[in-house]
Amino acid sequence: MPSHGAGRIIAWSVHVLTASGVVIGLLATLAVLKGDARETLLWLGVALAIDGLDGPLARRFEVRRLLPRFDGAALDLVVDYFTYVVVPALFLYQLGYFPEAWAVPATAFILATSLYIFANVDMKTEDNYFVGFPAIWNVVALYVYVIDPPKMATLIVVIALGLASFSTAKFLHPLRVREGRPITIAATAIWAVSSLVLVLTIPDRPVWALGAWALASAWLVIQSLRRTFRTPTQPMPAE
Repeated sequence: MPSHGAGRIIAWSVHVLTASGVVIGLLATLAVLKGDARETLLWLGVALAIDGLDGPLARRFEVRRLLPRFDGAALDLVVDYFTYVVVPALFLYQLGYFPEAWAVPATAFILATSLYIFANVDMKTEDNYFVGFPAIWNVVALYVYVIDPPKMATLIVVIALGLASFSTAKFLHPLRVREGRPITIAATAIWAVSSLVLVLTIPDRPVWALGAWALASAWLVIQSLRRTFRTPTQPMPAE
C-alpha cells in the first residue's frame, strides 16, 4: 500500500481523471456544433471509458477515505449528466434525428426526465442493477447513428425510454453486476469494439461488426429483462 501522502496524490489523480470528462464533453460538444457525428461519438466513447475506469480506481485506492471532504460521487454525477445527457441530447437535436416540430420538446424531455435518475437515491438495487432507464443517452445516440431509423421512430423510442426512467424496470450495469459477470464482461468488450468499428466505418457497416454488435446488445438486454421479471430486491442508495 502507498504511504498516506502518496495515497492522497493518487486519490486526487483519480478525481482529476473523473473531472477530465468535462473537457472530453466540451470536445464532443464542439464536434456536434460543426455537425460531425463520428467525432462526437468517438469523444463520447472516450468519456464512457473514463467513467467505467474511475469508479474501480476510486474503490481500489480508497479515495473516499483519503479525501473525505471532497465528494467524488457528486463530481461524477455532474460530469455524467453532461456527457451522458446534455451532449447526446444536443447530438440528436443538432443533427436532425427528430421530426422538426418535435425537436425542441424532445430534447427538453431528455434533459428533464434524466434529472430524476441523477437525483434518485434508490437508483440501484442491492445487486447493482439500475432501477429505471439510467439516462444512458450517449448509448441511445450511438444506436440512432448506426441504425438511422425514421425520425418519428427515434422520437417514440426517446419518449418510451424517458418514461422508463420512472419505472421499476431493471437495467444491467455491465461492470458491477456479479450475476453472469464473465459473459457480461465479454459481451461488453465485444460491444465496445464492434461499436468503434461501426462508428469508424459507417456508412459501410461491416456485416461481422453488425452481427457482433447485435449479439452483444441482445445479451445485455436479455439480462436486464430477466432481472426485471424476477422477484425484486430492495433498492440500495447510489454510491
